[in-house]
Amino acid sequence: MRKQRDIMIGAFEWARKAYEEGTIFTAFDLETSGLYPNLDQIVEIGAIKFDNKGVIARFSTLLNPGISMPAAAERVNHISDEMLRGKPSLDEILPDFIGFIGDTVLMAHNAPFDCGFLKEKIKEQLQNPVIDTLVLSRECFPGLKSYSLQNLALNFMFPALDAHRAEDDARLCMEIFLQCVSDLDSQ
Repeated sequence: MRKQRDIMIGAFEWARKAYEEGTIFTAFDLETSGLYPNLDQIVEIGAIKFDNKGVIARFSTLLNPGISMPAAAERVNHISDEMLRGKPSLDEILPDFIGFIGDTVLMAHNAPFDCGFLKEKIKEQLQNPVIDTLVLSRECFPGLKSYSLQNLALNFMFPALDAHRAEDDARLCMEIFLQCVSDLDSQ
């Protein structure tokens, strides 16, 4: 009988194979004004497009949400109203971001959160395959005390340059994915 971990890892075998074959991935992260896609707004998008040869392109922008930044959200992401003043709206940036991701394989840490916001804001389902590095890291590295992005970065000694800011969190997501692929390759 196969161990449960072997069965779960098999679900992500396609990701390892796609990576080895040169598939293009986009790790992305959103910073928001709160936790609820139907009530809150996206205030920052960060994304890194990469393949097995390295980083291809980056996308990073702050967005004016049209509302004041709640103090609770500002305490987490350190994004203030002053930083958002004069920035483009999501409606202005969304076509560029959708063009940037194209048909790449998307990945995010706790992907239902980020994808939920995108789905709510673009009012349609993205057709891109999505990898959740939170789920993947739990399957590749069982037994860790925490699977938060920042704790995984500490665990694997990846430098967290700007925690809870979209582009750096996207970079850490990519690093976690690469660590998981490396772990799958070593089995």
